[in-house]
Amino acid sequence: MGRWEPDARGRMIRAAVELFAERGFEQTTAGDIAERAGVTERTFFRHFADKREVLFDGSKTMVQTAYEAILAAPAELSPLDAALAGIVAGGSLLGEIRDHSVRRSQIIAANPSLQERELLKLAAMTETIAEALRARGIGEPTASLAAHSAVTVFHVAFARWISATEPPSFAGCVAEAADALRALI
Repeated sequence: MGRWEPDARGRMIRAAVELFAERGFEQTTAGDIAERAGVTERTFFRHFADKREVLFDGSKTMVQTAYEAILAAPAELSPLDAALAGIVAGGSLLGEIRDHSVRRSQIIAANPSLQERELLKLAAMTETIAEALRARGIGEPTASLAAHSAVTVFHVAFARWISATEPPSFAGCVAEAADALRALI
């Protein structure tokens, strides 16, 4: 595969996930990923800061989608429901890549440094959701509580979605987890 072939970024993501699953995260280098994807190591580093970032590539897009959906949500929604609308919108991007999400999750679960990175990404998602809620005029501590609750719902829904043999829609998993949260109150 030559460097001129299309979708170098996608090829590198697929190659990384394959190699991490085959060899383990620690045993795979950026050079290994580049070689498998048919690109140079320099090309790899033009796209990704390090090999961890391959696994977290879509995070910014998902969080930005959630942010925009929260701002666009109907004004009459409660802060939690507006945050959940953002979670559903951001999570809808996962529907097309469920197999990748399952493999990615397994790779992260097997590596403590990746688990830490995942928690940092979830914390950033929480802050962005709280920021969107504040932009809607929601004060504190309500904005932070709604954001943390929505990200917890996301986390629980994601675990259900990737573990299901016959996966329901991601939105259905979010609704189920949100109902369970509301039942606690």
